[in-house]
Amino acid sequence: MTISAEEKRMYDVMQAVYDGGLPVSFKGSMVLKACLGELGYPGDTRHTVDIDADWHSDPQPSAEQMAESLQEVLSGRGLGLKVRVFRRYGPGRSAGFDLADVETDEVLFTMDVDVNRPVPQTRIYTAGGVRFRGSVPVQMIADKAAVISTDKVFRRIKDVIDLYYLSHVVPFDRAAVLGALKNSGKHLEDFDGFLCRPEDLRHAYGKFRFAGDVQKPPFDEIYRTVKANLGDLLPGEPALERER
Repeated sequence: MTISAEEKRMYDVMQAVYDGGLPVSFKGSMVLKACLGELGYPGDTRHTVDIDADWHSDPQPSAEQMAESLQEVLSGRGLGLKVRVFRRYGPGRSAGFDLADVETDEVLFTMDVDVNRPVPQTRIYTAGGVRFRGSVPVQMIADKAAVISTDKVFRRIKDVIDLYYLSHVVPFDRAAVLGALKNSGKHLEDFDGFLCRPEDLRHAYGKFRFAGDVQKPPFDEIYRTVKANLGDLLPGEPALERER
């Protein structure tokens, strides 16, 4: 699996945070890529330009305190990055940080951090020669299924793509997914957009761009595979219909 130079730098940040002992676990596309690599996914996957994380601590820090802590561990590793707050967190909103080159001030990527949300199940990953703590596969499946069960699926077509990747290496266990949803305070809605508006999904997928030379799978293959693997998580569909 190909890791871009930018992704390698993001993994370096994740290891610095892990080694620095900050109360942070990671989630999102960077963890997905590490997970797929460890489980032997046979091809390349879409690239990403940000880091997603959870921060758990008591007392609860301000965004500025979080930025200071991040800056300390990154400077200690000599990564040549400076951290700036561009969004403070609040109800339903993550903290946002720019990570910029110390010499040019160019923003290289961003980091979105949820603060003191329900604690997900995590494990240690190794990717590109670095180590970090990230969400377990079933939690990633649960998070993405929760999104595509709503009409957010048309804005988050990448979650359908990611479930397609995961379907090649991880079984979709209904009981385990429902347990992960409960533990993280999430739930499934009716999947109406995903099930009843496939042509609108096809349009959203057509506009989604894969960076570099990563192959873009056919939409019909992605849709059919994800629908089949979601299986009993889908409401009111006979098994024969799901497999078509």
